[in-house]
Amino acid sequence: MFKWALIFFVISVVAGILGFTGVASGAAAIAKVLFFVALALFVLFLLLGLTVFKKITK
Repeated sequence: MFKWALIFFVISVVAGILGFTGVASGAAAIAKVLFFVALALFVLFLLLGLTVFKKITK
């Protein structure tokens, strides 16, 4: 998911340089949403992995 966030960020930067501000703002918004969703999933799976690991080793 971080890959898609990076792709939309690059699209946003290129569109901004070329003057397509609508496309740039849309791609930036999509990149921001994907980044935070991926970050939340990472933290969730990290916490779940730590708690499951503790239960398995005991």
